[in-house]
Parts: sequence; structure tokens; C-alpha cells
Amino acid sequence: MSDETIRKAVRERYGQRTKNGDSCCAKARSCCGTRDSVSRAIGYSEEELGAVPEGADLGLGCGNPTALASLKEGETILDLGSGAGIDCFLAAQAVGPTGRAIGIDMTAEMVDRARENARRNGIENVEFRLGEIEHLPVADRSVDVVVSNCVVNLSPDKPRVFREAFRALKPGGRMFLSDIVLLKPLPEGIRESIEAYVGCVAGASMKADYLAAIEAAGFQDVEVLKEVAADSAFSDDAAEAKVYVDGKEVDPERVGLDREKVFELAGTISSVTVKAVKSA
Repeated sequence: MSDETIRKAVRERYGQRTKNGDSCCAKARSCCGTRDSVSRAIGYSEEELGAVPEGADLGLGCGNPTALASLKEGETILDLGSGAGIDCFLAAQAVGPTGRAIGIDMTAEMVDRARENARRNGIENVEFRLGEIEHLPVADRSVDVVVSNCVVNLSPDKPRVFREAFRALKPGGRMFLSDIVLLKPLPEGIRESIEAYVGCVAGASMKADYLAAIEAAGFQDVEVLKEVAADSAFSDDAAEAKVYVDGKEVDPERVGLDREKVFELAGTISSVTVKAVKSA
């Protein structure tokens, strides 16, 4: 698959989810619950979900990177792949009126929705920009913290994403990424599937390669703060494929899988939250 094919597929899929108001699990709520239940399962508190504008949470993440970022009053936060804005809005609250949260997303529908969420709720210390995370529309050394939630795995050029994040950070700045990584290579059919790519599976890197690419970009003190192994199994009657993340069932469609492919993925995927620092 070419890089442009991947970007086009990702842009179309996530643009459609915005138009439909769907979470990644919208077509099987009996299986994986509402957007709120998915977000709670990956680390968002009831208080956080109640504090963001309605429509900011699409249930598309795999963690809660802002919760581990120890954001400070007055800091500037950059969110890679900001979607409808949930992490930007949480960051904006944490940094206060003297700080700022900037979201970058390549899907115009996502940016429009996030801007409307901010306008409708009178949130002035957030900004959403249309752009690719491989070519960030921000100045050198202009942000204190970079966060991202289950987005870098969708990039066909992850090393460039990390270099761009490094460029944007001030000396002493820090990066917190929640993402999907692989613990062993994917079966060939899944690796070549564009459907699995936009579902966050086929685009994922081996865990060691992912961490090495962050270090190669110039970051220091690269550390996995949290890791949750994703596993797969069949239901008792073997009639339906199911995927379990941190003990909670999620819809296989979330990652573009059918029954047979789910079975193949057992022990392959992990969700991690990674911290890295740009030397001062």
C-alpha cells in the first residue's frame, strides 16, 4: 500500500465517523457499549467525560495520555490527531486561561467538529488546525508537551512523526503517547489489509521498533508508563468472534476484523502509553 492510499483511507474512514456521530463501536453497542463506556474502559474518568463538550468524545482512543502528562498552568499542549477534541479540551482545562491547547488533524470534518465544540462552549484557549502529523503546522520549539491518542499507529511514516514532535517541542519538553503496538508480527493477510490499517492494527509497529524510533528522533528517557495486552477469544458457543482489551469486550469491527482474523491475533497486540523527553 502506498502512503497516499493509506492517508486517503484513514481520512475517509474518520471523516465518515464524524458525519455519522459514530464511535468505533457504534454498529455493535450490545457488544462493546456506548462511547462513554469505551472511554471509561481505556482510562477516562467520569469527571473527565462530564467536563468535555458534548460530541468531543468519539470513543476512538486506546488510552488517556493527558492523565499521565502532569500538565501545568500556562503550558502549551500539542495534540497529534486531535479528532473531535476530547484530549485538547481536557488539556485546556489543565493549563488554564494562560495556557493553550493546539490540536492537529488531517480530517477536515474532525477539525470542523472540534472548532464547533469550542465555539459552542466558549472555550477560548484551544485551537484546531488542519494538517498531517508528519508535517506539523507549528513553529520550532513552540510547545511544552506533545500528546497523542491512538493516532501515530495510523501514520505510514512514524519516524517522521517523532522527528516533527521533537522539532515542535521546547528544550525540556515532554511527549506522552497512547498507542497500539505489536508484540509479534502480524499474519500476512492482516498486515496487507487496508481495513485493518484504518482500524489501528495493520499500521502498528513492533513495540521495540516503535520505542527505538522515538529514541532515534532525539528523545531521551523513553519509558513505557502503562501497558495493557489485548487478546482475542471466541465466545463459549464459538458462534461469534470477540476481542477483549483489559478484560473488557470490544467490537472486532473496531479493528476491521472478521471471526477468523480475530483468532489469528491472539497475543499479538498491546496498548501502551509512552513518555519521552527532549533534553534541556
